[in-house]
Amino acid sequence: MTVKIYVEGGGDHNKTLDSQCRRGFSEFFRKAGLEGRMPRVVACGGRQQAYDAFRTAHANTGPGNRPILLVDSEAPVVENDPWVHVRMRPGDGWLPPAGATPDQLHLMVQTMEAWFYADKEKLQAYYGQGFRPAALSQRQDVENIPKADLLADLELATKHSEKGEYSKGSHSFEMLARIDPARVKASAIHAQRLLSVLDQAC
Repeated sequence: MTVKIYVEGGGDHNKTLDSQCRRGFSEFFRKAGLEGRMPRVVACGGRQQAYDAFRTAHANTGPGNRPILLVDSEAPVVENDPWVHVRMRPGDGWLPPAGATPDQLHLMVQTMEAWFYADKEKLQAYYGQGFRPAALSQRQDVENIPKADLLADLELATKHSEKGEYSKGSHSFEMLARIDPARVKASAIHAQRLLSVLDQAC
């Protein structure tokens, strides 16, 4: 089975950011136990671009190929079927392509930054002197930290660090490559679901 993951991340016409995105997700999946049977990561830019790329891939896929879509949920998730979440979320209204299953859509709840909160030790090591861990939410169920708090607290915690204030892009993908998938799985049920599906599909 050849698995391709169409991820929200990277930048339109930005090859460097696309490369950093692919590297970050690939390293995360490798450390999660998928080395030697890795999915191919496709950096798509924004959420809508990722959805559109997934739909095209699903429509043209053949036997032995499995496209998967991975995007931020942008909000709390209360539905068991992720397709219901993206259909009902204002601004999305996405429908699953014909024949697509719930296991082909995965959500980073509420954004990818929640995964970083599951491994604060790696955040501390990356940002170095001046990093303020006390500014971060101490909730263990990281998927229930509101999106606005995830970003605002991360910026506050890193503002005076050696690396400077957190910014989406290179910082996020470098952190993704460093964090421990086992800690993320323990704190984020939707990440656990993603890695379980990949373990079976790959």
